Amino acid sequence: MTNPKLRKTLVNLHLLFAGFLTPAFLLLAITGGNYLLGNKGSYEKTPIELAAGSTLDFKSATIQSDVQNLLRANNIDYSFEYVKDRGSRIQLRPTSKKFIELSQTNEGLKAQWVKPNLQAGLMELHKGHGPKLFKLYQKFVALGLIGVVLGGFFVGILAPAYRRKTLMATGLGAVLFVILAFFV
Repeated sequence: MTNPKLRKTLVNLHLLFAGFLTPAFLLLAITGGNYLLGNKGSYEKTPIELAAGSTLDFKSATIQSDVQNLLRANNIDYSFEYVKDRGSRIQLRPTSKKFIELSQTNEGLKAQWVKPNLQAGLMELHKGHGPKLFKLYQKFVALGLIGVVLGGFFVGILAPAYRRKTLMATGLGAVLFVILAFFV
């Protein structure tokens, strides 16, 4: 007892969402696969000369404006979206493109330009360290992926010819996931 109109609608939605989200899915698969295969990318680092006595309190409630003032005072023309605190260093995000990293050292405040290569830059996007608008896009991609996966599953369940294959593949996938995630 399947509803052909519902199945056809699900197939069309599944295909439209999968097609629209293909670039994002490929980004995740390629960068994540490269990362797991050992190609984590690389970063080219270039020191930035700061005026003597330059300081920053990384725990300041006004760190973003403090950093902007520091950059302005040192004639550094750079705009960033937000500051990521990493303890003794901060990064000016997004880090998917050339960015500035500031570090508290025994010699005082140090700054450097950090330029990711293609793999590292794409991996930064993958990890959600890109521009805020791209991060919003990634949230919709995550919802879309859930929809594509569940849509494909329900399309398989609604088609009598594919129901058993769909259930078997889903069951095997679930068992493999549980074993690898929790017992290996």
